[in-house]
Amino acid sequence: MPDYMLEMRGISKCFPGVKALDKVSIKIRPGTVHALMGENGAGKSTLMKCLFGIYKMDEGEVIYQGKPVSIANSNDALHKGIAMVHQELQPIPERSIAENIFCGRYPLKKVGPVKMVDHKKMYDEAKKLLKEVRMEYDPKAKLSTLSISQMQSVEIAKAVSMDAKVVIMDEPTSSLTDNEVEALFTIINDLRKKGVSIIYISHKMDEILRISDDVSIMRDGQYIGTWEAKELTTDIIISKMVGRELTNIYPQRDNVPGEVILEAKNLTSIHPKSFKNVDFKLRKGEILGLGGLVGAQRTELMEALFGMRHLAEGEIIYKGKPLNIKHPKDAIKGGIGLITEDRRGSGIFGVLSIADNVSIASLDKYLDMGIVLNGKKIEQIVKDNVAKLSIKTPSSKTQIQTLSGGNQQKVIISRWLANDPDILIMDEPTRGIDVGAKYEIYQIMVDLAKQGKTIIMISSEMSELIGMSDRILVMCDGKLTGEISGKEATQENIMQFATKFN
Repeated sequence: MPDYMLEMRGISKCFPGVKALDKVSIKIRPGTVHALMGENGAGKSTLMKCLFGIYKMDEGEVIYQGKPVSIANSNDALHKGIAMVHQELQPIPERSIAENIFCGRYPLKKVGPVKMVDHKKMYDEAKKLLKEVRMEYDPKAKLSTLSISQMQSVEIAKAVSMDAKVVIMDEPTSSLTDNEVEALFTIINDLRKKGVSIIYISHKMDEILRISDDVSIMRDGQYIGTWEAKELTTDIIISKMVGRELTNIYPQRDNVPGEVILEAKNLTSIHPKSFKNVDFKLRKGEILGLGGLVGAQRTELMEALFGMRHLAEGEIIYKGKPLNIKHPKDAIKGGIGLITEDRRGSGIFGVLSIADNVSIASLDKYLDMGIVLNGKKIEQIVKDNVAKLSIKTPSSKTQIQTLSGGNQQKVIISRWLANDPDILIMDEPTRGIDVGAKYEIYQIMVDLAKQGKTIIMISSEMSELIGMSDRILVMCDGKLTGEISGKEATQENIMQFATKFN
C-alpha cells in the first residue's frame, strides 16, 4: 500500500469574481481521521466537492491509491471508492432505509425479458450494511422514522456499501446530541480500523482534538499546513485559522437592558407533548439566552411566538397591549423577526440572489406607488448591509447558496435588519460557523442590543449562553425550569435546570 491513500496536488478553482482555491495540496494517510479546518469561506467544502466530482477543478491532480485519477462526477467518485456524507443531508424520507442506501444502483433480477428490482437481495444487503455501522434497524422501515444521526448512519452505510476507501464527512455532528456524537465516533473508529481514511470537516475544536490523527488548515482558499493532532491545542488551531490570535471569543457587552417590552403568560402548545404553561418577560436591549437539551421544546416555543405554531392557550402582551399572533406576518408586522435553526432548509432561498434574500421579508417597503418594486432601493439596502456586516460576495446578484455558512447567516441577519424588528429571535445562530465568523455574529448581536433591540438566542452551546446572555431561561421537557442571571450562570447550574424533569 502507498504511504498515502489520497493526494490532492495544486488544486485551483475559480468562481465568477472569487478564487475559491489557490494551488491547494493535501495528503491523506490510510486508516486515519484527517481533519480539515478553516474559517467559513476558507475553501474546505469546495476542495472536497472537487474531490467528489461536484465541481470540476480548474487545475491540479488527484492521486488515489498511488495512481493519478480523473473524477468525472459524484457517481464516478463513488464507484472509485470515494464517498461523501454531506453537511445538509438530502434523504428521501418516504422511501425505505434500503432504498435510500441503494438509490440509483438497485440490484436487479431478470423476470422473463424484463429486469426488475431484486427487493430481497436489496433488503438482505442493507441489513448486513446496517449491522456494520452498528445500526440494526429494519431495512424496510421508512427513513422518516429515523433521527438525524440515524440518517447519517444510513449515509455512512451507503459509503460502506460502495467499499469506500475514503469517506468525506462535512460537519457531521452539527445537529447531533452528545450521545449521538459518541455513536458516530464509534462508527468512525470501526472504519479507521478497517483501513478507511476519513476526511473530517468540523468547527468543533474538542471533537477535532479528540477524533483526529492529522489536521490540515486552510485560509482564504490557500493551504496553510498539516500537523499531527497531538501537537495542537485550541489556541494554536485558532491562530492558524484566522492568521492572528483571538484572545476574546466573546465581545465586550455594555448594553443595559431597559423596561419590559413583552410579557408571555401561560403559553401552551396545541400539541400535548410540546411546551406548556410557560411565562417569561423580555426587556428592551437585552440578550436573552434560551437553553436546554435537545427535545426541551425551545424552538417550538419561539416558533409559536413568531406565529409558526398555534397556541392552545396563553397571552402575549407587547408594549403594554395584547398581541394576537396567528401567522408569521402578524409577528413581522408587530416587530418580531426569526432566524431559523435550519439555515439551508428554512432560512435561505438557495437559488435566489443575495438581494432577493435580503429584501424578501420587507418587500412592501420597496414598492413605488404600492405596486412596483424599486430596484435601486433594494440594491442600496443590500449594499449597506454587505458593508456593515462584512459579507464576502462578488455581487448582490450572486446566488446565496454559493456563499459559505457564515456569510449565508449574515445575509439572513441582513434580511431582518432591513425589516427593522424590535425583537429578533436567533435559533442556534452560530451552528456550523467558524470561530472568526462567530465573533462577527456575536458583535452584531451586541451592537443590536446597544441600539435597543431585544435578542432571544437559542443555543445548545453552554459557553455561548454564558458568554453572550444578560439573562438565561432554561427549559426541560416543555416547561420553563429556571432563570439565571448571565453573571451567575455556570455550566453546572444550567445543566441542573436542563435536566429538571417534573
